[in-house]
Amino acid sequence: MNQTLAVQLTEFGPPEVMALREFDLPPPGAGEIRLRQTAIGFNYIDVYQRTGKYPLPTPTGLGHEAAGVVTAVGEGVADFRPGDRVVYMNAGIGAYATQRNIPAERAVRLPEGIDEASAAALFFKAMTAQYLLHKTYRVGPGDTVLVHAAAGGVGQILSAWAKALGATVIGTAGSPEKCAVARQAGCDAAVDYSASGWVERVIDAAAGGKASVVYDSVGRHTFMGSLDCARPFGHVVVFGAASGPIPPFDVELLNKKGCLYLTRPSVFPHNAEVGVFRANAQMVFDAYSRGIIRANIGARFPFSEVARAHAAAEARATTGAIVMVP
Repeated sequence: MNQTLAVQLTEFGPPEVMALREFDLPPPGAGEIRLRQTAIGFNYIDVYQRTGKYPLPTPTGLGHEAAGVVTAVGEGVADFRPGDRVVYMNAGIGAYATQRNIPAERAVRLPEGIDEASAAALFFKAMTAQYLLHKTYRVGPGDTVLVHAAAGGVGQILSAWAKALGATVIGTAGSPEKCAVARQAGCDAAVDYSASGWVERVIDAAAGGKASVVYDSVGRHTFMGSLDCARPFGHVVVFGAASGPIPPFDVELLNKKGCLYLTRPSVFPHNAEVGVFRANAQMVFDAYSRGIIRANIGARFPFSEVARAHAAAEARATTGAIVMVP
């Protein structure tokens, strides 16, 4: 057996509850591949699960995506061989590890033009942007799109991709410095949502109009304003809750605000079927190769400093993506 160093969580709480433990790693089973992980991605869902906002049965690992090199394959695996570079997501909790076995159907081979750190920084976030822009609401020319947290990892990809699809993109962020990052990512305008009057400034930035679709990953702090920023019959897409879950509200409010459509989608159901997953991944790789989206790594942490990476994310002290390097 090989050994792997992995995060184990036995209780929910602050970053310090994440303990690094050594485990024996058995050979890959039927339909599995073993990876030597070279870059581990961070996503805010990791914080939700660590704190118990999205509780998991304990003890548990953490993490949903990583990139690395295949070192062994299990019985029946024909798509991969040792030495292949791959990236994966939604392969079961446990990406926070130096080595692991995963179902082969959850991995995709990396094209030559993308390195493993960029893939780990980009993949989960770009797959999120892919379904939001192409499935939840099909963005195209003439649309006005509002992206909350536009300086974050998903927000920057979402903004750049929406702009490439022909939309007018308005971003929000939590400081003037982050608004500058949002504009660099492709937003036509950026508004500081930590200041009062941000809804009116968003509407002004839309030339007095409102958004065809609002992408809200912030939640409690922005949700009611999001309803005010959507045009009649517009879509409000809540796909995260960085500031906390949205408050209870009377559904009749959607009618009063303009017969709005409200949805709470997730990346995992959109990629549950392996053929769809790999087709979506190819769309992401194509967008990357064409320069539409990029891997903006805002911070790199040694895997041994996983607690510091989480603390930085919760303090909103970074822009772009966080990558942990074993």
